[in-house]
Amino acid sequence: MRLRALLDTDALGLRLLGGADELDRTVRGVMTTDLRDPSRYLSGGELVLTGLAWRRDPSDTEPFVRLLVSAGVAALAAGEAELGDVPDDLIAACARHRLPLFAVNESVAFATITEHVVRQVSGERAGDLAAVVDRHRRMMTSGPAGGGPDVVLDLLGSDLDLRAWVLSPTGRLIAGSKVPGPTLSAEACAQLAAEHLTAARTGRRGPHRPALGGATYSLFPIRSGRSRDVRETVLSDWLLAVEADAGDWPDERLDLLQGVTQLIAVERDRRDAARTVRRRLAQEVLELVQTGAAPAEIAARLRVAAPVLLPGLGAAPHWQVVVARVEWEGGDIEAGPVAQSLLEEILVDPQATGPEPSDRIAVAHSGDEAIALVPLPAVSVEHDGSESGIHADALLAAVRDPLSAGLDDDGRVTLGVSAAVHSAEGLRGALEEARHARRVAAARPGRVCAAGHQELASHVLLLPFVPDDVRRAFTARLLDPLREYDRRHRAELIPTLEAFLECDGSWTRCASRLHLHVNTLRYRVGRIEQLTSRDLSRLEDKLDFFLALRIS
Repeated sequence: MRLRALLDTDALGLRLLGGADELDRTVRGVMTTDLRDPSRYLSGGELVLTGLAWRRDPSDTEPFVRLLVSAGVAALAAGEAELGDVPDDLIAACARHRLPLFAVNESVAFATITEHVVRQVSGERAGDLAAVVDRHRRMMTSGPAGGGPDVVLDLLGSDLDLRAWVLSPTGRLIAGSKVPGPTLSAEACAQLAAEHLTAARTGRRGPHRPALGGATYSLFPIRSGRSRDVRETVLSDWLLAVEADAGDWPDERLDLLQGVTQLIAVERDRRDAARTVRRRLAQEVLELVQTGAAPAEIAARLRVAAPVLLPGLGAAPHWQVVVARVEWEGGDIEAGPVAQSLLEEILVDPQATGPEPSDRIAVAHSGDEAIALVPLPAVSVEHDGSESGIHADALLAAVRDPLSAGLDDDGRVTLGVSAAVHSAEGLRGALEEARHARRVAAARPGRVCAAGHQELASHVLLLPFVPDDVRRAFTARLLDPLREYDRRHRAELIPTLEAFLECDGSWTRCASRLHLHVNTLRYRVGRIEQLTSRDLSRLEDKLDFFLALRIS
């Protein structure tokens, strides 16, 4: 499609600010960005949509426009919602570089423009598949007449006779095809998710085409955003699984399926935006809990959160806390947001279908941790004597295999689950309990590990009941040799031990945290082991040191 056609579409709310002589340029795609340098994600011919968040002052404008021109984009469209009128320096820079510039009225969502461009571009490429693309707006319409991703899959079935499913990275079914045929089992969903994550980590170009149960599936990533490192999104992106071998498809059909994934990504972005309120509530409660606020203040914040997370609930619910950490070796990746997105998905019941179940989970992040505040309408005792709610072993079983594929050989996910509490007074203890459980999980081998509060009963929860003289003897036996050595040699073995355990035995993270060479850290740990006759590679000895430090 051409830029002139976009300008002539009143519903898009575009106003031409410059480049009238360039309106016959062809648009081959669309990208939304607020990165200062988006060039690595551009292939040429795109209409670039921006909210101007990259612009801190006028000096940022010229480099940004020059990068777009070098990448061969068709035009730039700037939203007016953030700054009001489009800045004069941007208008001038685009004029100098002959880059067509549009202003987007604040009443028009970027998603509306994205949908229009995808429909038009896919329609022009798809030929005999144009009927599907022409109805794409219905695919993403919310409400009884629409149905979001389900409608996309229904139209793929009715128009192209394709059976397809939208899956989470853990293999949970988000939406499924209604075309007659065998249902896709939970085990098959998990295997397809694992295949997709493995392919994504190896960098193979999609669609990936695994064979499963005598059928071939083509897997298309549904990316809600671009990132400089695949590890930032590989554990949270959805995927589209189509029961067909796309290896011999014409380019037109492949382009159409790629367009469909963009439409589903738009729908996911809408739903993700709704998480903002829940994330903010969780962050506020977490900050109150961690700063030692009065229980009455925390309870008031919980009363605000309960109606949002559990609409229609009359009384305050019980709560559980789940703590997660995602770690990557050799990568400068902010771990907190990655773990936050992951927790928002994996805490959903694996048997629950559709996008909505995750709408009742509030997740915040603090440093490298993600912390979930999970409301429970009631807590009951099961037949086996355990309490209802989230159980670490069930959580682990549901997500271990797919996530291990996505973590490959350089990542780890560790999870800790607290017991349920029924009041604000219990939240601080629940947070500490979940953190302790995650440390126990981190001491175990494996890419994905989880531990629950039940596994702390043998040590952390029983510490107050251990006689003082026994506790003193225990800590003296383990820590006094290190303290004496530190006193004589200023070797800082105790701080090194604390940091090593807090980093879950990671040599690289601990060395970085202490600003040491890894060899120096290995020397110190070796000295600790020599002085105490313990082995810090053994879970039991790690736990003993952990307890000794906690008691002291």
